[in-house]
Amino acid sequence: MTPTTLTWTTVCPLDRLDTDRGVAALVAGEQVALFRTADGIFAVDNRDPVTGAYVLSRGIVGSRGGAPTLASPLHKQVYDLRTGHCLDLPGVSVGRHEVRCRDGLVEVRLRQET
Repeated sequence: MTPTTLTWTTVCPLDRLDTDRGVAALVAGEQVALFRTADGIFAVDNRDPVTGAYVLSRGIVGSRGGAPTLASPLHKQVYDLRTGHCLDLPGVSVGRHEVRCRDGLVEVRLRQET
């Protein structure tokens, strides 16, 4: 399978994202969790890869070893927001998506396997 890049989708104004808090958004039919931190804006799948529940937007934002992180609200597995890799369970990761801010609007571009 090869990755296919989709188009940028405007999600919300930047000022609607509170620092260190998550928000869920529907982007091209996919649930995405958005986070604004001191390190930037991040977009990951809202689906927790361990439990399958769509809850990551409710996770706890923090840092570990200088990396911006997200702890699942269910079992507290911690994910690096830059890479999507789980820092607690080797081989587990959450899908990441490209995110940018243009003219004060947050835009997400999904990455999907085809």
